[in-house]
Formats: sequence, C-alpha cells, structure tokens
Amino acid sequence: MSQITIYLDAATEKQARKRAKAEGVSVSKWIAKTIQGERQDTWPTSIVAAFGDWGDVPDVKAIRSLYVKDVPRERL
Repeated sequence: MSQITIYLDAATEKQARKRAKAEGVSVSKWIAKTIQGERQDTWPTSIVAAFGDWGDVPDVKAIRSLYVKDVPRERL
C-alpha cells in the first residue's frame, strides 16, 4: 500500500474527521473508502432500476412496423 499527502482546508478536515469518527474508522481509511466508492465501474443502482421505465417509448417491433418498402430507383 502506498502513502500520499493531501492538503485540506480546515473545514474539509473537520468534516472528514467527523465522518470517519462516526463510521469508526481512521481518516485515512475513510478517505480511501470514499474514493473507492466514487470510482466504481458500474452504473448506480438507481440508474439500473430505471432501464425500461420509459413506457411511452415504442419497442423495436413497433418502430420497424413504420418502415415502408422503398420505391424503385431510376438507373443513371
């Protein structure tokens, strides 16, 4: 595991310490956990749950039923 140095203003440091204490972890672990939560490679569950919820959007079959046969083209 590597170490880095970060600089925080007083208000941000106070908030980080308060949240880390509330979760019962060190400030370092709290910051690492917060960053790991931000870098997830998956969609948030709220977005995944919304897929398919747009009832007014026609399905593929309905869209394709609107196609008409193309007219013959003139030879050049």
